[in-house]
This record gives sequence, structure tokens and C-alpha cells, in this order.
Amino acid sequence: MAQPPVLLKDTKLLDVKLGQLPSWLAMRDFTPGGIVGALRRGYDRYYNKYINVKKGGLGGVSMVLAGYVVVSYIWSYSHLKHDRHRKYH
Repeated sequence: MAQPPVLLKDTKLLDVKLGQLPSWLAMRDFTPGGIVGALRRGYDRYYNKYINVKKGGLGGVSMVLAGYVVVSYIWSYSHLKHDRHRKYH
């Protein structure tokens, strides 16, 4: 028996066709409450998958630290770029 079609609003981003992307984005909730809700769901998903487990390891915490290193490098790149060509003599 065939599955009923899924509404475009309920479709995940990876399942959206390229032609449907503008209409899918138009259906998203870009209000401050919607953005905070999306961040909260992402945090809860990450926490339950990597941190809140029976036999936890360093995987979840190391991903957070690696993300922090990458973000701090991106934020300070303009300053580092200017220091790269200076001569110290």
C-alpha cells in the first residue's frame, strides 16, 4: 500500500528537492520564538545523542571544543591575517 504524501511543511531539509527549496523556506518560522525553538531543539537533540548516554566518552565534549576552536579562529582571522606579513626585526 502506498504511503500518503508528506506535506512540504513537514518535510526534512535533506528530503526537499531543489525546486521546492524556496517554498519550503517560506514555510519556516523565522520569528524570534521560532529561531529560539529551533536552537533549543538542536541543543536537546545534541545533548541526548552525545552527552546524556549510559556509557559516555569524550566524543560529545570534544566536538563542542573543536567547534569553539573553529569559531574563535574565524572571529580572529582578520587580525591574524594582518599579523602574518609583518616582519619582526
